[in-house]
Amino acid sequence: MKTVAIGLLGTTLDGPAKAGARWEKWRPSVSLCQQEDLLVSRFELLYPPNARGLAEAVAADIAAVSPETKVVLRSADVPDPWDFGQVYATLHEFARTYPFDLENEEYLIHITTGTHVAQICLFLLTESRRLPGRLVQTSPGRDTRYVQGEVQIVDLDLSKYDAIASRFREEQKEAASFLKSGIATRNAEFNRLIDRIEQVAIHSREPLLLMGPTGAGKSRLARRIFELKRSRHQVEGEFVEVNCATIRGEGAMSTLFGHVKGSFTGALRDRPGLLRAANRGVLFLDEIGELGLDEQAMLLRALEEKVFLPLGSDREVKSDFMLIAGTNRDLGTMVRERRFRDDLLARINLWTFVLPGLRDRVEDLEPNLDFELEQFARKNGANVRFNREARERFLRFATSPEATWAGNFRDLNGAVVRMATLSRGGRITTEVVDEEIARLRGEWHPHNAHDTLVRYLGEERLAALDMFDRVQLEHVIGIARRTRSLSDAGRLLFNASRQQKTSANDADRLRKYLARFGLEWKSLRED
Repeated sequence: MKTVAIGLLGTTLDGPAKAGARWEKWRPSVSLCQQEDLLVSRFELLYPPNARGLAEAVAADIAAVSPETKVVLRSADVPDPWDFGQVYATLHEFARTYPFDLENEEYLIHITTGTHVAQICLFLLTESRRLPGRLVQTSPGRDTRYVQGEVQIVDLDLSKYDAIASRFREEQKEAASFLKSGIATRNAEFNRLIDRIEQVAIHSREPLLLMGPTGAGKSRLARRIFELKRSRHQVEGEFVEVNCATIRGEGAMSTLFGHVKGSFTGALRDRPGLLRAANRGVLFLDEIGELGLDEQAMLLRALEEKVFLPLGSDREVKSDFMLIAGTNRDLGTMVRERRFRDDLLARINLWTFVLPGLRDRVEDLEPNLDFELEQFARKNGANVRFNREARERFLRFATSPEATWAGNFRDLNGAVVRMATLSRGGRITTEVVDEEIARLRGEWHPHNAHDTLVRYLGEERLAALDMFDRVQLEHVIGIARRTRSLSDAGRLLFNASRQQKTSANDADRLRKYLARFGLEWKSLRED
């Protein structure tokens, strides 16, 4: 294949030395064609119109040292060679219109000459494959006796560099681990979710929408995303968090967008507002579905135009923040019910991630249990551990269908704090575990079993059931009433046996079981 070089005329470096001494000076464009082990078949030399004479002189010298090289002079008019926009537009247009012949030619992009701005633009165009070639750098060389200097080809295909590729993979793993607070989670689906969040968080400033049940970890993840971006110098401002369920009416407007003195009764001084506090940082709006429609409209404008009006002001305020929104609501349903703006949802729905509840990640209970113990030790200066039997007993209960973890990680945190506080000598015993299990059972299963069965079966049908069936049915009803769907309930109830089946229809198994007692799924849902 023929080798084609594309480069810029160096009006200084390619210029002649004192009269008659040009062959004693290293000149990058000429040097590229003087290499014994590199034959350049054609040199596409871009030059500014006012340097036509120099371009012709360089072309003549290239012809003298490398008769096989055809130099094609191309005028490239850039009024200001230090204006990034102008330079990039000119080089991009060249790349767009140039007739590349990849089957017969390979291309070297010479980045030694031109302004630093031009060199950066050439790099970007090559890295993005708009210039389909490899970078080449010429230098005077260590031995100044040889004016042809040295040449170095740089291949931007990083996959060929094992050390670099390995480092990138390690950095990605470290970032994902950071988002998980260093917890060695085992749930494959959750780990894939975090990997995707890491990828998006690093490469995007667009809004992120974190969905999931209360206590699933949305707030902690939002803060970790902010800290990850700050460690990469992608944000300079602060992390500002507000739970939208705690602000209403004028208070919401003032809290988010600020107000000027005298704008309403009690406005005794100016207030900047949280959007301004989050300038160049991250704003986390938890429970965004609780915002009123007026606040939603102002937030949309602030997202799209980076400006908004504080309450009572006629002067716009600027704030360039990244938004992370959290919710446990179905925003699509709220849009249909006209309680959430469809245009705002469209704006924040570019990157949506649904965080699973703890009940859907039972394999992660053990590493999260250890994490909560470490957090307790850090806050209280006391290293507390389970004895072996107590740990096994708690994990057995925690991973059983009986443990609904209705409050998700908040429930787990509360359980660990209570057990660690009640431990003696830094050891959590079976007695402490049994007490906590009883407390959790009472919290998650407050209804009397007999009353529950009477509610759905009636006294007469209940009296005809064996005690075995009563206990089993009451437990199934409890699970069904606390899960989101028939399929979710089926997965919990048949978790062990479903592993032995090549295709398990848990929902159908549960439906048939309920039908034995004349029950239907929809009749079991809580009001």
